Amino acid sequence: MGWGRMLLLGNLGQQLDIEDQRREIQQLRSRVRSESRQSTQDIEVRLDILERQSDEMKLYLAALVRYLAAKGQIDLKEFAKLVDEVDAEDGTADGRYQGDVV
Repeated sequence: MGWGRMLLLGNLGQQLDIEDQRREIQQLRSRVRSESRQSTQDIEVRLDILERQSDEMKLYLAALVRYLAAKGQIDLKEFAKLVDEVDAEDGTADGRYQGDVV
């Protein structure tokens, strides 16, 4: 491969070198595609887990709020107002909160 092949075989040696390079490039492309698919699958699995955890947390929060309201421990209107206030604390009332919990 390389200069020796080109000097000894001329154009044929050069063509052999080019074919070797094509094969190596194809192998690298295949490896990158495979790793990319694996990475995408890992991300999808992690996303599914996070979505399930988020849904479960939402379920427990809804049950807790309803339980506290049923026991007379919280007033739902006051609670909704507090949620709106906390939502706005991070600078944007967008249904998300980026600040400290306590």
